[in-house]
Amino acid sequence: MTQQGQKLTRIALAAALFVLALWTVWAFLPALGWAVVIAIASWPAYRRYLAHWRGDGRTAPALLATAAIAILVLIPFLLLAIEAMRDARAVADWFIIAQRDGMPMPDWLAALPLVGPRLAHWWQQTLAQPVVPGVHRFPAFDSSVILLHTRKIGGALIHRVITFLFTLLTLFFIFRDGEWLAKQTLQAAERVIGPSGERLGMQMVRSIRGTLDGLVLVGLGEGAILGVGYAIAGAPHAALLGALTAVAAMIPFGAPLLFLSVAALLAAQGSVAAAIAITVLGFVVLFIADHFLRPIMIGGATKLPFLWVLLGILGGVETFGLLGLFLGPAIMAALVLLWQEVMPPRDDTPSQVGNYRS
Repeated sequence: MTQQGQKLTRIALAAALFVLALWTVWAFLPALGWAVVIAIASWPAYRRYLAHWRGDGRTAPALLATAAIAILVLIPFLLLAIEAMRDARAVADWFIIAQRDGMPMPDWLAALPLVGPRLAHWWQQTLAQPVVPGVHRFPAFDSSVILLHTRKIGGALIHRVITFLFTLLTLFFIFRDGEWLAKQTLQAAERVIGPSGERLGMQMVRSIRGTLDGLVLVGLGEGAILGVGYAIAGAPHAALLGALTAVAAMIPFGAPLLFLSVAALLAAQGSVAAAIAITVLGFVVLFIADHFLRPIMIGGATKLPFLWVLLGILGGVETFGLLGLFLGPAIMAALVLLWQEVMPPRDDTPSQVGNYRS
C-alpha cells in the first residue's frame, strides 16, 4: 500500500472510530455539553481560586469547586420544591371546593367592555355551578390521570438526576485537568484547521461566556425587579414567582409568559390596576433587557449583530434544548469567524462600488 493510501486509511479509520465513539456516548452528550459550558463560564473564577490555593495537587481544589457549583445549582431548586410542596395542599383543596361547590365569578368580569356580560353569563352557567357527582370539572386532574403523569414525571426526574450527576463528574475532571485539556484541544484544532484553529476556539469560548452573562445575569436582574413588583402589587408568593420569572427570562420570550400570568392572577383577584401595572413594568423591563443590555453583553463578546445572536439562541434551543442557549451563539460566532477568514476584507470605497455596478 502506498503512503497516500495509508494516510487515507488512517483518516477513514479515525472517522469511523469517532462516529462509533459518538454513538456510544450519545445519551451522555447533554451532560458533557453542560459540563463544558459550566467549566468555560467559571474558568476565570477557578483560576483566581487556584492562585490562592496553598495545597499541592489539583484534585482537592477541583473537588471543592465542583461541590460549590453543585450547591449553587441545587439550592434554588430545593427552595422551589419546598415552596411548591407547601402550596400543593392549598391547590388540592381549591380543586376539591371548585368541584363540589363551583367557582365564584369575580366581580370585575361582568364590568369588562363588550365581552363582559357574555363572559359573566358563560361563567355562571358552567364554572359557578356545582358538578354532578361522578363527573369531573377538571378531567386533567382526575386521580388516574395524575398517577400517570406522576410516573412520567418520576421517570424524567430520575433521568435528569443521572444527567446532573454525570455533569458534575465530568466537570470535576475538567477542573482537575483543564489546562492540559485546553492545550491538547488547541493543538488538535491547529493541526486540523490550521493557524486559525486557536482563534476559532477562543471565539467560541468568548461567545459562551458572553451568552451566559447576557442570558443568566440579565435574567436574574429581570426576575429580581419583577419580583419586587409582584410583592408591591400584592401577588401571592412573590418571591417564588420572581424566581420563576428569572428562570423564564433566560429563555427568549419566556418572561412575558410569567409576568402576564401573574397579571392575570391579580386581575382574577380583583386587582385590575395592579395587573395593568405589572404588565407595563414587565414590558418596560423586557424592552430594556432585550434592546440594550443583552445586545451589549452578548454581541460585544461574540462580535455578532444581535440578530445573528438571536437566531443562534432560538435555533440552538430548537435543536439542542436548553443547552442550545449557549451552543447556538458559539456555533454562529465560529461560522462568522471562518467566513471572515475565507472571504476578502470588505471594501466600500467609491471606486470599488462603481466598478462592481458597472
